[in-house]
Amino acid sequence: MTARTGPTQGRAGRLRLQYRLDTALRGAELLERKLHTLLGRVQVFEQREAAARREWTRLLAEAETRLLRGLLLSGEQALVQATPAARAEVTVEWSTAMGLRHPTGAVCVPAQRSADEPTPRNTALLQAERAYREALRAGAELAAARVAARLISAEANRTRQRVRALRRHWIPLLTRQLAATELALEQAEREDNVRRRWAAQGGGVPGPDGSR
Repeated sequence: MTARTGPTQGRAGRLRLQYRLDTALRGAELLERKLHTLLGRVQVFEQREAAARREWTRLLAEAETRLLRGLLLSGEQALVQATPAARAEVTVEWSTAMGLRHPTGAVCVPAQRSADEPTPRNTALLQAERAYREALRAGAELAAARVAARLISAEANRTRQRVRALRRHWIPLLTRQLAATELALEQAEREDNVRRRWAAQGGGVPGPDGSR
């Protein structure tokens, strides 16, 4: 990577480099804290995803079993007649944490049957309807948790890359430049001290090669 540090010579350059190095070190520490928090959130939502997937799979299998029993008892026409005209509604809840917007859950409102619509003809169809409602709820939670885990994981990867860039490239580069600047300043100060001693002894000011 190419670093733009501005002038790095002299005392002003040393102050500028020291400030940028301190800023980079603080930034790396903050990003590492953020990364730790993000990874914890990823784990939370992955656990939610796994739990919701297990529940969704179980409820869906139960619903399909009960639906099959209901169809065997009353036929497919009974299912058509018992299906409400309205549709279920799913609302995804969102939140923003550490500048990242992600789902936190989902709220399901099952389809409501109007007063003039027929109810399921047998208990199996009624139980299947309830199971499908619960499966829908679990499926919505599964989807929300999965999206949240993916979004937070992507942000964690971006944060990890920024930390790596700081720790492996930017901070070492600034450290080397600061060391070189301090060395040049020390050498210049030593040369200046030598010239001052020569001048104080009445020997004139020596040149770069030590001659007068």
